[in-house]
Amino acid sequence: MRYLSTLLAATAMTAMTATGALAAKWDMPMAYPASNFHSENGAKFAKCVADGSGGKLEIVVHAGGSLFNGNDIKRAVQTGQAPIGERLISAHANENPLFGIDSIPFLATSFDASEKLWSAAKDKMVALLDSQNLTYIYAVPWPPQGLYTKKDVNSVADLKGVKFRAYNTATARIAELAGMAPVQIEAADLSQALATGVVDSFISSGATGVDSKVWESLDHFYDVRAWLPRNIVFANKDAWNALDDATRKVVTDCGDKAAADGLAESKQLTDGYLKTLAEHGMKVAPPSDGLNKELEGFGQTMTEEWLKKAGPDGKAIIDAYRAM
Repeated sequence: MRYLSTLLAATAMTAMTATGALAAKWDMPMAYPASNFHSENGAKFAKCVADGSGGKLEIVVHAGGSLFNGNDIKRAVQTGQAPIGERLISAHANENPLFGIDSIPFLATSFDASEKLWSAAKDKMVALLDSQNLTYIYAVPWPPQGLYTKKDVNSVADLKGVKFRAYNTATARIAELAGMAPVQIEAADLSQALATGVVDSFISSGATGVDSKVWESLDHFYDVRAWLPRNIVFANKDAWNALDDATRKVVTDCGDKAAADGLAESKQLTDGYLKTLAEHGMKVAPPSDGLNKELEGFGQTMTEEWLKKAGPDGKAIIDAYRAM
């Protein structure tokens, strides 16, 4: 009897050990505050995976650049320092111009247009990520990007010499074309950069403005709707391949849900963000006709420049988008 009890206990312990061996824990670095809708969506995605996999895969979200700075997240996932992560993909357009497809000014300025552009670009983007040891999971667009300033801006000439936050090659190029002084600043450092005068202006969504409480430093938001950049969630390919088929399907299904939910949330929050900016004393307005025309001119210039850099793949994406 004692032998049988010992045998049963040993068998149970072996089963628990085997079950534990099948479980995996993935840390997921994200660059934006926990209250940001991308981070909240990431947390829901993680719960979906845990529930759907029956605990086989636990994803732990680390928001606000707490695990890796935003600029380091993609490299961390590529090299296996983190098994999964989220990144504003246009921040890596200097690696490959295809990463900047969603940040070409005035190419796709609405959610509908952004979805069409992403549809045209997605297959090539997934293949590019795969070539860098990354497996695509899902992507979510930000609300349309507007111009934040400390003063009235009626033309590009009013921006000359302004210290401007750049977060990708597109924003750096806009600064150059407008005669502004670009400064590379990650979202997690934006509030401090504004408070200390490191930057006086930037282009971003209403979400970033609310997250950073920019009304404490800036006065104006011009709703120029320049582009709708995307955050992409990707996994390290080796970590992905180590999952069983059933768990990979759970992650894929939860990723599809996160993409749909994130898009819906981005749409819903857009007007609310601008209302919040106005309620805190910021002047929220469309750009003047003159400023809008000048910025659209930058967009045409930058589209032509991007096409030259991106080559046949880039042309195929733009042609497909324009044919929709």
